[in-house]
Amino acid sequence: MTSIEQDRDEQGEAGRERIVEIVEDAQVAMLTTSTEDGRQVSRPMAVQEAEFDGDLWFFASDDSAKVAQISAAPEVNVAFADTRRNAWTSITGRAEVVHDRTRAEDLWTPVLKAWFPDGLDTPGLTLIKVHADTAEYWDGPSSTVGIALGTLRAAVTKEPERDPIDNGTVRL
Repeated sequence: MTSIEQDRDEQGEAGRERIVEIVEDAQVAMLTTSTEDGRQVSRPMAVQEAEFDGDLWFFASDDSAKVAQISAAPEVNVAFADTRRNAWTSITGRAEVVHDRTRAEDLWTPVLKAWFPDGLDTPGLTLIKVHADTAEYWDGPSSTVGIALGTLRAAVTKEPERDPIDNGTVRL
């Protein structure tokens, strides 16, 4: 077992629960795909109101660049930030394009009309499903006051401040 795999195992259920919390609290995700020439492209995506079970769902248009990129190279990254709690996660996985009207109906929210004006009847409407493999998370102090106090204590005691950010990687 490599040290990375061992670290992932040590995070266990608590790490997975933290990932779920960050994903469920997020409003927007950054989906990163790869172009034909290997460049990475990130764009904001609306997070769907679905319980995170290791899969992420997004709406897209069949003729979009992200759909073409996923079809050619399904390895993706999805990043989330919960700025209220100073928490972040970066999820790696494989994406697929899914044409499933029933699942789209389950995931649809009226807010999506901003991008898909004909609702579920929008021509070319499709879903992107990301099967998460691993996730890394970062939990920072809950306030700038906490950071300031830790820095001040380190300056007074001349002992370096422990990194205030909790970091872990988990297998999903």
